[in-house]
Amino acid sequence: MTGFTPFNDEVPFMMGVQRLRRTALMKQRMCPVMDADYALNWIDSLVLDKTGHRLSDLQRVILQQVWQGRKYFDIAVDYGCTEGHAKDVGAQLWKSLSDILGEKITKQNCRSVTERCLKKARSFKRKLGNTFEQWGKAPASSLSDSAVPNPSSCLSFDGSQDSINAAFIGRDEAIAHVSYLCDEGHPLIVIQGEGGLGKTTLAQQFFSHHSFDAVLELVISTDPATITPAEHVVDEWLRQDLGDEPGADFGIALSRLKRHLRSRSIGVLIDNLEPALDADGCFINSHRNYGELLKILSDRRVQSITLVTSRDRLCEPSLTLKHYRLPSLELSAWSTSFNYRQITVCTDTLREMHRAYGGNAKAMGLLSGVIQEDFAGDMNAYWQLNQGDLLMAPGLRNLVSSQVDRLQALDTDAYRLFCRMGCYRYQTIPYLPIEGIFALLWDVPAHRKHRVLTALKNRSLLESQNGSYSLHPAVQTESIARLRASPDWEQAHREAATFWTTRIERINTRRDALQAFEAYYHYIEIDDIDAAGRVILTSRINRWNQFLPLGSTLYRFGLVHSTFDAVAYVIQQLESQPIKPPQLGELYNIWGDMHWIQGHVQAAIACQQQTIEIADQQLQAHHTVPPKASLLDETLKIGEPHPLQSSTQQLDPSHRLYYLKMLAIDSSLSLGLYNIDLWELDTAAQQFGQVIHQAQQTRHHAWAEKATVCLALVQAYRGQRAIAMSLADQVRQSLLKAPSDSVGRAAYFLQILGRAYGAIDELDPAATLLNRALSAAETGHYLQIQGRALSGLGAIARQQHQWDTAITHHTNALQLLESIGAVCDLAEAHVQLALTYQHLNQETNSHFHYESAIALFQTMGALKQLERLLILRTEP
Repeated sequence: MTGFTPFNDEVPFMMGVQRLRRTALMKQRMCPVMDADYALNWIDSLVLDKTGHRLSDLQRVILQQVWQGRKYFDIAVDYGCTEGHAKDVGAQLWKSLSDILGEKITKQNCRSVTERCLKKARSFKRKLGNTFEQWGKAPASSLSDSAVPNPSSCLSFDGSQDSINAAFIGRDEAIAHVSYLCDEGHPLIVIQGEGGLGKTTLAQQFFSHHSFDAVLELVISTDPATITPAEHVVDEWLRQDLGDEPGADFGIALSRLKRHLRSRSIGVLIDNLEPALDADGCFINSHRNYGELLKILSDRRVQSITLVTSRDRLCEPSLTLKHYRLPSLELSAWSTSFNYRQITVCTDTLREMHRAYGGNAKAMGLLSGVIQEDFAGDMNAYWQLNQGDLLMAPGLRNLVSSQVDRLQALDTDAYRLFCRMGCYRYQTIPYLPIEGIFALLWDVPAHRKHRVLTALKNRSLLESQNGSYSLHPAVQTESIARLRASPDWEQAHREAATFWTTRIERINTRRDALQAFEAYYHYIEIDDIDAAGRVILTSRINRWNQFLPLGSTLYRFGLVHSTFDAVAYVIQQLESQPIKPPQLGELYNIWGDMHWIQGHVQAAIACQQQTIEIADQQLQAHHTVPPKASLLDETLKIGEPHPLQSSTQQLDPSHRLYYLKMLAIDSSLSLGLYNIDLWELDTAAQQFGQVIHQAQQTRHHAWAEKATVCLALVQAYRGQRAIAMSLADQVRQSLLKAPSDSVGRAAYFLQILGRAYGAIDELDPAATLLNRALSAAETGHYLQIQGRALSGLGAIARQQHQWDTAITHHTNALQLLESIGAVCDLAEAHVQLALTYQHLNQETNSHFHYESAIALFQTMGALKQLERLLILRTEP
């Protein structure tokens, strides 16, 4: 989290010396002009409040240098990037600052506009009195105007706007206390207190006022049944935030995370932990892995600081941590907050309210919003009407319930929207686009939807960030409970699922895939297993220009664990139905590939055999039952196509027939590939021959070409050089002539054909094919194909006695394949590197990689591979 715009990922990689040089330059530029430094920190805090991210290194350098009147060329030279990249970053920076400051910012007027806005912000700060002056107790890095609202709010303040910094009034001692605990050497601190005290806000402010290389965040679901497993969280942190690959094993992922924590300054925020705890303050059985994660985070040798917020005390005996009980806000803080909202304060009334709600920070914000919105800022009128309802309420939950009851009485549409928003998860996708909100207003005219959303937002029941929305964890439970009790439970989930499905038409990024997958969880909530399965099977074009089911694309993006679990659950539920639905075969097909990737080859074979059996049964039904009464039509009404149709559920009988045959052929092709990895070459050859026989010169001819490529490899491995050459030459030209936009689709079979030529010592065509596959895989970030192609190129380099090149290729292949947990490919990569070291007479290295391969082959149950290795190790 080094910046707030997407282009930060494009900053070129710099070696260690260049990074040190940039850091030194930044410090040098920051020191001479104190006003520039002050303004930069102020802008940084505004950006953080608005976007949740700090300025990147390059953005900070641009601001510092532009302040001094320097040109982009000079900035680029000092930073170590191209002038064009600096200009692109600058253009996006000015656009973002224009949105934040409320007026157009350019390179030319940046300094003058910033100085003018900062002057007005300081003036506003002085009007608030000495409340914010107590920030001096916090670390020096926090001594900026971050507690001052955005200048646009200051200049056009109408009493209706709120600010996270204003909500932080009265917490200077708390943030100083947390800072003190960190300085005392406590890497894991649990901020404990009842709901609404401001635990999350305190933690966020702490991280915003301290410098970290990265800040990792996790919000625990309020529903224990839907908490994201710890292993998925670690996978996400490593892949998305730390630029690392997690691997298949949770222990390996934790080890990699530990290395980052020991070598880098990292902040970690784990918010709302208590749903994962039992009555004794220990982790519930289904989430014991969170204990393992916190062990890593609490290690005194890490450079990280972890803040955990929880209503309950964390009492895991194996953890070393520090609890900090967050006190309630003082009466003076409530008074300042109400004044900030331009509410006339009656001291006696405020004291009663403060006492009734225990100084709760969230209650303070909610109450001031209600008084301002519904009682025209009249505190006494509000309290006279409501004090009997809330005096007995000990905490935030009762306050939220009261607030929602009031919303129900005042605005029926906004109340219904609040309840319906409980259907969203706010986990993988924490904030909803406005279209996701409007999807729940199916019974509200289009011209009134914005008003309903604004009403909900103004009552502080809706969190917003950059035009996206979510429910605060404190109110989400109430929303879910009310939705369950309403007649809208099922329809809300269906509308949300349809929104996610129709929103994503093409999957270019991992985030696209995750958004499309959200629909699965909505159907699971309403126990519509058929629809959940259709989500997994809905096909879209992906970044590799492949038209694949969502499940297949998900695991290609490295989301193996969550997809595997989802498919397994749907299959289990569908298998229990009296009549097996048609989509079951497709799900087994995808599940088989996911078993294969993880090295569970026997289970993968069983899945594909199931697919073939189911497809054959449906083909027989197709020929014996009239089309309109076939089993394939039972899940749909004729003439009413479902938005989540999988291929077997198209209403055209000829297309159903085509797809079912294709499914059986594809599974046979997969079985051949699996048997190559087991070194069951005779069986593999039989499978590929069967595919060629079934598909050649039919509508499925593409599968015949794929099988021909694979059969060429098998024959090469079997020593049938002439046959392998003939087969390879049949398909070589068609693969090489593939259009540029389809190379990504063909990359997997390009590298197989390259391996086939390499196995018969035809090194030139082998290198051409493997390099083309590698280029396509690198462009599309397809790590499995990259690893396989590099391993093949390493074998070619070995055959050419280019030892250094061979070892480099093999080593890179191992790293890539290990990072994604591609067990079968990883085993073969170890074999190839062992052979290279064997040719170099480096017995120790060769032995290590042979033993690594043996261990993996044993896991796979690949007995023929073990026999093969015995022969290879004895060859000269």
